[in-house]
Amino acid sequence: MKSATEYLWFNTTHEREFINITEKVADIVKQSTIMEGFVLVSAMHITAGVYVNDAESGLIADIEEWLEKLAPYRPDYRHHATGEMNGDAHLKSLLIHHEVMVPITQGRLDFGPWQQIYYAEFDGQRKKRVIVKALGE
Repeated sequence: MKSATEYLWFNTTHEREFINITEKVADIVKQSTIMEGFVLVSAMHITAGVYVNDAESGLIADIEEWLEKLAPYRPDYRHHATGEMNGDAHLKSLLIHHEVMVPITQGRLDFGPWQQIYYAEFDGQRKKRVIVKALGE
């Protein structure tokens, strides 16, 4: 079995952003020369996430609104007693989750219709990273 590991780095300009990373992941898979296997894409920070869904701006706005309803910014999170004011970002990350696995078939990401990989940032404006690890033959 072969493996290939790369890191994607982000320093977002906004506190919350949704970034389509599909092409970057596809390029890593292509460079790995793995023909059959899986690729793991995982946010390495507890206030970010990675998900697979449609690359449609209305849906992205709906996701952001849904997350804000389920985990709104509030000043009274107990986490804020630590000196950080990002309790909602931790909860949003739990809702989105921190990683996805995508099959590699014939050397390419094997998606269903419209599927794309997104990095979701909930506490941005500082340097963060995502690990991309392809495994297979």
